Amino acid sequence: MGRKRGLYINPKKLERAGSIQKPCMKEMVSFLNCLALNQNNDEKCVKQKELLDACMNDQAGKKKRGSWGSINYHISRLSRGGK
Repeated sequence: MGRKRGLYINPKKLERAGSIQKPCMKEMVSFLNCLALNQNNDEKCVKQKELLDACMNDQAGKKKRGSWGSINYHISRLSRGGK
């Protein structure tokens, strides 16, 4: 009875994984498709490569969320009572 042993995929986690935003995914897929169609000849995929480079440069310029600090800071905060 119960769950069978072996590989188990949690459907709730699977749904959440699909909702993660993946920047530049469309550009990367179009560039890889172009390479596949042209037998890995990137000279024929200049437009897609430029779009991918521009998207990646835009992503590098964006600020990421602030750091949560070190683990020691949070441990000391918890030991003080969460003040």
